[in-house]
Amino acid sequence: MTDTADPDTRRHTAESAETMADVRHEIDRLDRALVKLLEERQSFMDAAARIKGSRGAVHDRARIEDVVAKVVAEAQRQGLSPAIAEPVWRTLIDRSIAYEFEAFDALKPGRDKA
Repeated sequence: MTDTADPDTRRHTAESAETMADVRHEIDRLDRALVKLLEERQSFMDAAARIKGSRGAVHDRARIEDVVAKVVAEAQRQGLSPAIAEPVWRTLIDRSIAYEFEAFDALKPGRDKA
């Protein structure tokens, strides 16, 4: 079996898992991979805070809806329930915006404070 996230630790697929220990091992492995991806995503919030010229540009409703629509479409394409994908991404986006506001304020104290 190959696993691009962590090739040395994958032991099962959803179909081959036979015990809860097997399931938990794979969920823990996937959680580690997700944390790594989320950290990479967060690094781009730092980049956005550095690049954006005004604090008002941090929250962009049109971009939020564009991201959610793309994620829901990709979730459907890959077999992930939109009932999981959409609220997870809305929460992720909400927390990312809060993080980006903090990063913006740290980089540009007092600028456009609203």
